[in-house]
Amino acid sequence: MTPTAGPAQGSHRATYREVLAEPRFRLLFSTRIVAITAGSLRITTFSVLVFAATGSALLSAVAFGIGFLPQLFGSLLLGSLADRLPPRALITGGYALECAAALLLALVRMPIAASLGVVALVALATPVFGGASSRLVAQWLEGDAYVLGRSLNNIAASGAQLFGLALGGAVVAVLGPRRALALSAALYLGCALAVRIRLPRLQLGEFGGIPGSARGDGGAVRASLHGAGLLLRGRTVRRLMLAQWLPPAFVAGAEGLIVAYAGGRHFAPGWYAVLMGCLPVGMLVGDLLVGRLLRPPTRERLVVPLIALMGLPLVGFAAEPGVGVSSCLLLLCGFGFAYGLGLQRPFLDALPQHGQGQAFGLLGSGSMTLQGVGPVCFGSVAAGIGTGRAIALAGCAAALTASWILTWHPPTHPGPRSPSRTTQRDLETTNNPWKVHAA
Repeated sequence: MTPTAGPAQGSHRATYREVLAEPRFRLLFSTRIVAITAGSLRITTFSVLVFAATGSALLSAVAFGIGFLPQLFGSLLLGSLADRLPPRALITGGYALECAAALLLALVRMPIAASLGVVALVALATPVFGGASSRLVAQWLEGDAYVLGRSLNNIAASGAQLFGLALGGAVVAVLGPRRALALSAALYLGCALAVRIRLPRLQLGEFGGIPGSARGDGGAVRASLHGAGLLLRGRTVRRLMLAQWLPPAFVAGAEGLIVAYAGGRHFAPGWYAVLMGCLPVGMLVGDLLVGRLLRPPTRERLVVPLIALMGLPLVGFAAEPGVGVSSCLLLLCGFGFAYGLGLQRPFLDALPQHGQGQAFGLLGSGSMTLQGVGPVCFGSVAAGIGTGRAIALAGCAAALTASWILTWHPPTHPGPRSPSRTTQRDLETTNNPWKVHAA
């Protein structure tokens, strides 16, 4: 199958129109937007349902985060399936499983522990479906078109999460939590049907999956653990993963303290929601401007400054600013998230051809898990030093990540990707950790 989006020259700057001209990407992109909206609706509604049944803020918080934390374990134990099974069946099955879980929560009155278990089990499988989808995008979009495809996904994720959270409150108020969960299930079902009907049926060889002769090396769990070990032992891939995991985790730790900070500063009711919305707004603007206006080499040179931009504004919270200054600091912090666009092509070029699905699943699940751990860690710190200082500490940690990346050798663009020549040597240490040597 021939990629259809643009040339892969290192200096070529693609456009969003060029990326959206690929019909298969449009399908995955649109269904992902709907699925993220459905997920946000399900998460908030389930949290409300648990709180209404128990009156426990702790269990309500657990219900909110239970869909994120198990994903890393799922990636480690099942991640290889993203490269071992046909993608259409995996993606369709993923949406169908999400639909079944939401429908079960809506229709069956289970004990709270059982409900949490249902959501956790679905989360274990999420990296497999996400990895298969990301792998297809990497196959169908080349060069800068791939980076802008990731940018569009980031923009859509931010917008859909905001819309889903807002929709959740409105739907619960009008329909009640169980009917809201049923609506979430219907949205997932629509995604499953769209992928099943419109996505071409691909065999493993057509999208670079593991050939049949390479799949007889043991069960899925053994293969997944082995593949994850290979990925994380390679210094290049490990560094690039950590660079995409750590700054968002530190910022998530700060984000988790915004409500407490607003309460402690006695802001007017509702201002905490405005502050929380500043981060995703900054992310949207950053991805649009950096993705559309800058050439690929420039994006890669700006990785370190943008990570610093994520962290340094948060240091200002040590002075406990008011609403206006706090909003500006959070907008700047959100803009810095665009640093990830400069790491997309180096990361893709560093991956072995037959392990991309698992790598994408591990990247996403590791990020989600650490973003779930961040608020717990910095929330504990805030109990001792106060919320403003804890937010500032999270910003310092993010800025230190930028300093750590500066200790790497200066990045050199790897040039056009040649999938047929990518080998295990891509996972090994090189003099330049962003440079990939062809076999």
